[in-house]
Amino acid sequence: MRIAVLLSAGRHSVSGRPAPVPVELQALRLAVDLANQCGGQSGCDVTGLHAGPELGPLADTLGHGLGHLVHLRTEGAADPAPALAAALEAGGYDLILAGRAGQGGEDAGLLPYTLARGLAWPILADAAGLAPGEAPGTLSVEQALGRGARRRLVVRLPALVTVHPAAPPPLPFAFAGLRRGRVEMREAPPAPAVAPEVEERAYRPRPKLIAKAAAGASALERLRAATEAASGGGRLLVDPAPDEAAREILAHLRALGLPTR
Repeated sequence: MRIAVLLSAGRHSVSGRPAPVPVELQALRLAVDLANQCGGQSGCDVTGLHAGPELGPLADTLGHGLGHLVHLRTEGAADPAPALAAALEAGGYDLILAGRAGQGGEDAGLLPYTLARGLAWPILADAAGLAPGEAPGTLSVEQALGRGARRRLVVRLPALVTVHPAAPPPLPFAFAGLRRGRVEMREAPPAPAVAPEVEERAYRPRPKLIAKAAAGASALERLRAATEAASGGGRLLVDPAPDEAAREILAHLRALGLPTR
C-alpha cells in the first residue's frame, strides 16, 4: 500500500509564525500507524507531498515519523491542485490523507475534494482512526461525528480521506528522525493559463431582483434560526436508562422555556 500525506504551509495559531498544520501531523500519525499495522516498510510506504514555492518549516515533519518528503516547487501563489494531481496520479498511490483545512493560509478545505474529483476517487471525511480492512484492497475508517459519536466505515481503495482533529495526537518530534528523513525537490509543471471569459456590462439596479434578494435573505435568517434552535443544547446519550433519558428530556424542555407539567 502506498500512502501519501498532503502537507500545507500553515501558521501557528498564537504567534502567527510559519509552522506545520496540527491536523496534518495527525494525518501523518495515522499513516505511520497504518504502515506499522500492515507490515512496516515492507507492507506500506508513506510519502509526504507539499506543493508551494518554499518548504520552510515543513521539513520538521521528518521528525514526526515521515521518512520521505516530496516538495513540488511552484511559482508564487500558484494553485497547488494541478501539481498535486499530476504527482498523485503518477505515483500510483492507494491512499491519500489530508487535513480538513489549512491553518493561516487561503485554504478553505476544498482542495481534497478538488483532487478527489480530478482523480475520480471516493472521498471520506473526518477520519479519527484507520485500520486495514478484512477484505483485500479495503480500509476500515473510524469516522468522527458530532458530540463525540463514532461510526465505523469500510472504503475500497484507492480513496482520499480527510482527518478530524479528534484523531490521535502527532508523534513526538525526534531529531534523529529529522536527520534520517529525505527531502526530494521537484519542479512542478507550470499551470496552463486560462483566460476568463468575462463580459463587461454597465450595472443597472433591477427592483425585482432586489426584492427577491431581500425575500431570500429573510428566508435564510428564518432557516438559520430554526437550525440553531434544533441543534443547540442537550447531550448525546447512547442506550440510556429510561429514568436518565426522561430527566434529560425534561431538562432540555426547561432550557427551551417550555412547560413540563
